[in-house]
Amino acid sequence: MTTVLAPRAVFGVIVPSTNTVVEDEYYRMRPEGVSYHAGRILIEHADLSDRASFEVFLEGLRAQIQGAIDSVLTCLPDHLIMGMSAETFWGGAQGNAEFEQWVRDVSGLEVTSGAAACDAALKALGARRIGVITPYQPIADEQVRRYFTEIGYDVAAVHGLRCSSATSIAHVTPDELEQAFRTVDGEDVDVLVQAGTNLPVVGLADRLERELGKPVIAINSATVWHALRTRGIDDKIMGAGRLLREL
Repeated sequence: MTTVLAPRAVFGVIVPSTNTVVEDEYYRMRPEGVSYHAGRILIEHADLSDRASFEVFLEGLRAQIQGAIDSVLTCLPDHLIMGMSAETFWGGAQGNAEFEQWVRDVSGLEVTSGAAACDAALKALGARRIGVITPYQPIADEQVRRYFTEIGYDVAAVHGLRCSSATSIAHVTPDELEQAFRTVDGEDVDVLVQAGTNLPVVGLADRLERELGKPVIAINSATVWHALRTRGIDDKIMGAGRLLREL
């Protein structure tokens, strides 16, 4: 359902309650006539300091996702976007496919997930060998590597920033993010990719791809790009990387 202020598309965006980046970055990438509306996943255990804590965080996330979906459905969106990424990489390619199908089943809507959006972006860019950064602990980095490997990419490196909590992800500085990207870069790497929607990467990625001479995919740019193009909205948006600027 479109609205008076958003006659082109209304997107429901599922976001962890600890996330302070998605909504800010999405609204910097909003074409005229489009709106984004958040359904927030209540996160009661934000600690990510070790493997056990990360598993508790994920259990809480999974338990609350349907409530966030049910909440945002009340504004009658046209399409859902998962503004959270760890769960979409979990279980590799099959895990993401099953997660997306579950969202379709409970919502009745098409969905853009972070994992699938990155895959679509990499295909559009002709990528073969990639370097990936995340805010995660090793348990989640393993899942990210598994997903990209299973869908056919050569993963040169995955660098996890090991953020200690879900909220601290948003506090990683631009200098730290740039260093992480440079850590996984190399002459044989076609595209750099970022997972973790609470990392503020969109503006940095736009600058870095000009300096490095290769695409840098910020996951929030990828999900916005995928959702817009899925709805037939092909506006070009500046300042958010090559995907939205050119493709």
